[in-house]
Amino acid sequence: MTAAGRRGRGVAVLGSTGSIGTTALRVIARQTERFHVAALTAFGNAELLASQERATSPSYVGLVSPNGTKPPAGWRVGAASLVEAATRDDVDIVLNAVVGAAGLDATLAALEAGKRVALANKETLVVAGELAAAACARSGGEIVPVDSEHSAILQCLGRRNRSDVRRLIITASGGPFRTWTPEAIGAATLADALRHPTWSMGRKITVDSATLANKALEVIEAHFLFGIPYDQIEVVVHPQSVVHSMVEFVDGSVLAQMGVPSMELPVLYALTHPERVHDDGVPRFDPVAHSPLTFEPVRLADFPALRLGLEAARNGGAAPAVFNAANEQAVALFLEGKMQFAAIATSIDAALAALGTMQATDKASLLAADAAARAHVAARAGRN
Repeated sequence: MTAAGRRGRGVAVLGSTGSIGTTALRVIARQTERFHVAALTAFGNAELLASQERATSPSYVGLVSPNGTKPPAGWRVGAASLVEAATRDDVDIVLNAVVGAAGLDATLAALEAGKRVALANKETLVVAGELAAAACARSGGEIVPVDSEHSAILQCLGRRNRSDVRRLIITASGGPFRTWTPEAIGAATLADALRHPTWSMGRKITVDSATLANKALEVIEAHFLFGIPYDQIEVVVHPQSVVHSMVEFVDGSVLAQMGVPSMELPVLYALTHPERVHDDGVPRFDPVAHSPLTFEPVRLADFPALRLGLEAARNGGAAPAVFNAANEQAVALFLEGKMQFAAIATSIDAALAALGTMQATDKASLLAADAAARAHVAARAGRN
């Protein structure tokens, strides 16, 4: 009997104690006839992970970083737990909510094992989009996006031919600094950057939303997910975060996917795609209450991280991996109070200038570029 035949489809939630992971567990708890939690992994926060284990009774629990905590007997400890959880026989769907390039190996392993990957870890495709596509082709695995923007595009595209698409239009809230002057943005504090106007997210992605680096990552992810050239993908600011993205077709028609700013809907759809299921937990949409809906151009000059990411995407090779790693390292230093907000973009720029043309022919060379970019940013921060 398959995993799906026992208690609904088995789901491995990687990064279960983070924002997306906890959201996924709420969604699964409302859909027990269709899904059950087969595996949990987390980076630290052993107390919350233990609580999740008691609530869901998974057959596997992994703690990547104990952080001095002695885990309960039976838990797997270490980074290998991500791949182990993702490739178990009782797992049908891997919801990868790991932050950063640390989620790469688990995604590739799950795809090679023929699993569905509900992907909230956009960095996988930024670093190694071609490797992920090759793994899908070899083994029949599939990627269904969890990011609200890519879920929206998937829903708008349906089964239509990609040749029918004129543009993908990815929306951005604009983050907390949408109306700030360049001088004010340069002096922004950590508290300022973490004060997102519409979404409640983890600290790293919240900072990425403040710099708009997340939109560069999303453009790269969209390119690999949907096979659309970069010159047909645009970003527009939409402060209300109600229109999650749009698709313009060659005849001029535009389809948009709308909904309240809640990650529960894209998580649910990633699990059930292409089906839709009833779920009272997803908030109802009130068009009057959410009016008016407005759109603005992106201020690329004031948000250089986005511009740098788009340039890296078009340059290809190792550049996207360098962009992602430099951004991750710079944001980590900013979160630790060791770097100013404005230095995030300048650190990315310096890393791309030094390392953006590194070799990028396989996983080993991509990981080498990733490591070099992190070291470059850390060394530069140490000198300043």
